[in-house]
Amino acid sequence: MFELKPDFETTLRRMEAFWARELIDRPLVTFSLSKPVEQRVSYPASGHATAADRWLDAEYQANYMLAALSNQLFLGDTLPVASVNLGPDVLASLYGCELLFGDYGTSWSRPKLTSWDEADQIAIDLEGFYMRKLMELTDAFLKVGRGKFITGMADWHTGGDLLAAFRGVETLAVDLLESREAVKALLRRLEADYFRVYDLFYDKLRGAGLPLTTWLPLASNSRYYIPSNDFSILISNRMFEEVFLTGITRECQFLDHSIYHLDGPGALRHLDSILGIEKLDALQFVPGDGNEGYARWIPVYQKAQRARKAIEVFCRSDELSLVMDTLRPEGVWLAIDGVSDRETGEAILAAVEKWTVSSSRSKPIVGMQHG
Repeated sequence: MFELKPDFETTLRRMEAFWARELIDRPLVTFSLSKPVEQRVSYPASGHATAADRWLDAEYQANYMLAALSNQLFLGDTLPVASVNLGPDVLASLYGCELLFGDYGTSWSRPKLTSWDEADQIAIDLEGFYMRKLMELTDAFLKVGRGKFITGMADWHTGGDLLAAFRGVETLAVDLLESREAVKALLRRLEADYFRVYDLFYDKLRGAGLPLTTWLPLASNSRYYIPSNDFSILISNRMFEEVFLTGITRECQFLDHSIYHLDGPGALRHLDSILGIEKLDALQFVPGDGNEGYARWIPVYQKAQRARKAIEVFCRSDELSLVMDTLRPEGVWLAIDGVSDRETGEAILAAVEKWTVSSSRSKPIVGMQHG
């Protein structure tokens, strides 16, 4: 189906098993691996006057992504995904927030809601500049990537992160003390907008014959996305549950498959609340820079498994034995760092297959629930 991933259909079946917390032959395994230097292609020349010009040049971005993906090997379940990218505040841009583009792959928005008296004026514009640019980028990716790579959906940040783009992070934290009911009212109103936007791009990508994917390169033939709330690291769990948890729950109910992005150790105060969402399929816990090391986070992964959630597990190749000693393989996605060559990658895949076979003959982790 895809030139860069001839075995895509096999990987898709493993991903559907991941969502169901089941196994076909082994868990998901992904890792980054570049082709040898002599096999790589050149990137298109930029020549853009500003970073914004480069970000917004649809043809350039599509050809850049084709070159970048052509220089990679897609062993295991690693997918050739090119997600349309205008940064994490792109959803806010559809409400009129200006996007500012940096040179190194980042962008951010300029807050526009100066007073809660103006909240009623917040309205989405599905005909505006940034929506038209998202459609243009998507069309360019679909054209260049046809038969080669998977075009992915943009990085939508809803809920608390969307309001933080409107107000600024520090200001929103104060709002939760001084204007909490206004915050709740706007959150509820914005939900329907997000579902409309999601469906527009879902229909476009599925209409092109593609599975649904995005910046987190899982795939599904049905509605999949990554609920998140990075802002939640600043608030108590009591505040999180009162203001944001219901919206996250409804987002999971809207989707067919969901994996929650829990960003940083400071967000672990919300772990039990997240795991309690019945419709949520999976958890991605990102320890962040300076907090790496699988061993430190074993209790987090085990708690998620006891809650019958699938998990993305970040580990180095030399930590794989510890992973296999402490987790069950059902519903596991191993995102492995430190794979330097094809031989190492193939050895990892063989080891994971053996783990799957041996695990089927062993007893589950204490407290593990099956259904």
